[in-house]
Amino acid sequence: MKLPIVAIVGRPNVGKSSLFNLLAERRISIVDPTAGVTRDRIGTPLLVGDQYCELVDTGGMGIQDKDNLTGDIENQIRIAVKEAAVILFVVDIRDGAQPLDEHVAERLRVANKPVIFVANKADEIKLDLAASDLFRLGYGEPICVSANAKRGREDLIFAIRELLPEDSPTEAPSAVELKLAIVGKRNVGKSTFINSLTESDRMIVSEVAGTTRDSVDVRFERDGKTFIAIDTAGVRKKTTLANSIEFYSMHRAERSIRRADVVLHFFDPRPRVSRVDKQLTEYILDNHKPAIFVVNKWDLAKDTIATQKWSDYLRKVFPMLDYVPIAFITAKEGRNVWRLLNLAQQLHKQSSIRATTGELNRVIREAMLANVPPVRNNKVPKLYYAAQVAVHPPTLLLVTNGPELFDEPYVRYLARVIRDAFQFGEVPVKLMLKTKGETAARGQQKREPDEEEMMELARIAAREDTGMDGESGADEPEIAPPPPKPKKKPTAVRPPKKKKKPKSDTWNV
Repeated sequence: MKLPIVAIVGRPNVGKSSLFNLLAERRISIVDPTAGVTRDRIGTPLLVGDQYCELVDTGGMGIQDKDNLTGDIENQIRIAVKEAAVILFVVDIRDGAQPLDEHVAERLRVANKPVIFVANKADEIKLDLAASDLFRLGYGEPICVSANAKRGREDLIFAIRELLPEDSPTEAPSAVELKLAIVGKRNVGKSTFINSLTESDRMIVSEVAGTTRDSVDVRFERDGKTFIAIDTAGVRKKTTLANSIEFYSMHRAERSIRRADVVLHFFDPRPRVSRVDKQLTEYILDNHKPAIFVVNKWDLAKDTIATQKWSDYLRKVFPMLDYVPIAFITAKEGRNVWRLLNLAQQLHKQSSIRATTGELNRVIREAMLANVPPVRNNKVPKLYYAAQVAVHPPTLLLVTNGPELFDEPYVRYLARVIRDAFQFGEVPVKLMLKTKGETAARGQQKREPDEEEMMELARIAAREDTGMDGESGADEPEIAPPPPKPKKKPTAVRPPKKKKKPKSDTWNV
């Protein structure tokens, strides 16, 4: 059942995104003093009393966007107001009723929807007296809240509960089958792909690079299953980040990778792979995420370059990810979009497979006999036992006589052999090497542990090293942007030194 929508609207810079985060009780929308940060509709499920709804954050009504996206932002607001069951009309209590607030009030009266009047930024009780100036907007006495001071949330939740439809669902939304993170450089068609998946104008699409600023979770259903597609901001080089908004956008994109089940790395086939793409791919590799290389806008390049040639090019640029499948799509026309979703489901299924302990140890033993590891520090590398301790990604713990004896190329060789031997041939395999004495010490045992005890010790070591008890990146603390670099003092310009003439003609030879 579709959740009723509670839309937050208001003029720019009244704290809509801060209020959105306060109600959701976690940091979702980017909050910045700059007006017009939010452009797309950002939503999240919200429990109100015993009923569920979808809370939606919108852009500032009446914003004059510097990238000429005012019309697109207004269209997103119109859709949110049209679909809303309840509207939160937010104003700034410190500024009082502004002309643009009156414009918003008139538009909401025409919408003919239940409206809750909210006066934000009432950090102290004494500021509530300033609410008398807001009565002329025609919505009565506002509910005074403060997103920064976390004040008034309970009153606002109660007001929303009173206006929600009686048939609002009391059960939690259906479990999500798959989380897809769509990442890539600017202007590679990520938002267009989201719109093609949802078959609606869910995200703003523009030729302007950097249109999407935040990571937006978009829920959609397909064949009775619920999916979340995470649209992320286009990644740029860290040295070219223009402001704190772009810094937070990049940070949210990285966090989206960490909490996704499958990552879709988008490429534009016309330019060559850039350094930013390589850095992004390294981040995907470091986090052991199943990934698909998605070549979008293929209709613009298929007449000039062959599919196999571009595939070979990607394999050459990313030799460490030779197992990652490659898909060619045209998101604007919806070509191969649903095939890509099916492929992502297959990768997620591969990532959940468990290998039996006996078969795993047999495969590793044969691999080490076929390719003996080199001797390091006059010691022969030995592997005593292997066990799979987790899935998503398949995580294997190898008990050895010293992890430092196994160099990185040999560990990659073992991972490749394991991947080919079992049914996760297109997903990363995470190998964790521990010493025999270290795993025994974790269980405080002096004797040699048996197979069941070794498995338990392996699970303990895996949980401590990977933090698998919680969702990675689900609600991490926001990091602060780096301070601006101090301007260098101008130095005195010295005249260039005259070059000395060579003493002989031999210098000119």
